[in-house]
Amino acid sequence: MKIAVEGCAHGELEKIYECIETLQEREEFRIDLLICCGDFQSVRNKDDLLSMAVPEKYQNICTFYKYYSGEKQAPVLTIFIGGNHEASNYLQELPYGGWVAPNIYYMGRAGVVKVGNLRIGGLSGIFKGRDYLQGLWECPPYNHNSMRSVYHVRSLDVFRLSQLKDKVHVMLSHDWPVGITDFGDKENLLRRKPFFREDIESNQLGSPPAMKLLKELKPEYWFAAHLHCQFSALVKHDDSETKFLALDKCLPKRRHLQILDLPEEYDGDKQLKYDEEWLAVLRNTNHLLSVKNVDSHLPGPGGNERFDFTPTSEEKETIIQLMGDMLIKADSFVKTAPVYVPNSPRGMPSDPIINTQTVELCEALCIDDPLQVLMARSGRTMKQPDVNTSDILAIPEPEVTSAPTPVKCSKMSLPAPVTPSDCDSEISHTNSLYSPDTPSETNSIVECSTPISEGKKTFKRRNQSLYTPGADESLETSSSLLDEESPRSSKLLFSLNLVNGVEPLSATMAELVMLCVCEASGNDLRRRP
Repeated sequence: MKIAVEGCAHGELEKIYECIETLQEREEFRIDLLICCGDFQSVRNKDDLLSMAVPEKYQNICTFYKYYSGEKQAPVLTIFIGGNHEASNYLQELPYGGWVAPNIYYMGRAGVVKVGNLRIGGLSGIFKGRDYLQGLWECPPYNHNSMRSVYHVRSLDVFRLSQLKDKVHVMLSHDWPVGITDFGDKENLLRRKPFFREDIESNQLGSPPAMKLLKELKPEYWFAAHLHCQFSALVKHDDSETKFLALDKCLPKRRHLQILDLPEEYDGDKQLKYDEEWLAVLRNTNHLLSVKNVDSHLPGPGGNERFDFTPTSEEKETIIQLMGDMLIKADSFVKTAPVYVPNSPRGMPSDPIINTQTVELCEALCIDDPLQVLMARSGRTMKQPDVNTSDILAIPEPEVTSAPTPVKCSKMSLPAPVTPSDCDSEISHTNSLYSPDTPSETNSIVECSTPISEGKKTFKRRNQSLYTPGADESLETSSSLLDEESPRSSKLLFSLNLVNGVEPLSATMAELVMLCVCEASGNDLRRRP
């Protein structure tokens, strides 16, 4: 089996695949697997750029979206771990791993998979001591702090990997195991990177949990990236040794790609499969999952609870029965966000999206999706995958019409209602706004614009004087002032009359009452405000 190992990809998939194809043509061999050691940048669209912890000038879409959309196909099976420059909102949909594009597989926050008979483990992210013991509390959309802490290694991920007892052949991490420089040519490294000296001498260069795993798992190979330089080392154990190699980022004249020729015993069927021991560990430690923004201490020796979760042969067999088929099917990939469109406007931070790959795995193993647990605790729900808007016909929204509301204005004259000639005068008096005793010269408004049919309720028109042609302008001004400027007591006078059953005032009397009230309050109706 021939595998290609890439350092930091930084979204340059086209260039990486071009390098592989050039090597295959020149050397006349076939690459079976490509491994990327972080900073993969699986950016699908401009929304994902806002979830990637990089300065704005480095927010480039790069070329991953072409493989996500189907415009291009990955020529070789590709698996990768996360680094510190990722579309974290997308990777957080797949905490236990999954396809991010056809033929491109993410290993999750921590994970183990098999390619043929080759067993590969991975630890995503970088180490920061302040976040190491915390739960998985980050959730899109991120703020400045959570956008960076979301890719920090957590103790639960390391604890789960430390439960493995079966041989791991290849191990991946983004940052280097702390102290690894002591097992290689340190002086040569310092000549190329003199600014590493202070961190190396203070034993701060690298990840303590990664070195802990290296000594416990004792893999044959350990690959890393992050520091953008090539460095090799050989760590000897009691009965074996680990070959360590760190690689550069994908740039011209940089040592970013390494071809590894493995013995045929690792070939097998060369298919990507789940690892039953790892899935059993996930199932056994599901109750240890925390989504709180506080330190969480894991069980250990000396306590009264189980701390050894290494799966038994029966637990592994149970996993095989639950999964049915351990093959990671390529057709399980599903698009959960729109595809990048060139020249599209700048995106917006996205909310968490349900990924069916995670849902199906969690249901099969009876384990929890950290993001689902976090959303449930906060009372929120995850979004369904976005549908391609080009496949949806635009449906015009129905027009909402509302009746116009009359606006009172002292200078506006409105036409009188049209009165049919056959309208009975008795009906006019019955439906008049004023009482029958009102003098005819004052009661000049005639209602009943349509004949009244039997059994049909009629409604009186309010403020008829506003609609009367030729009405006295002072009356209109009085009505306006009464509604807007007169004291509240002036309005209570009319309401009390109605409550006490007093017959409504005529238009002339109403005008006199209003004049009296306004004079008492200091308002002059004859002078416009």
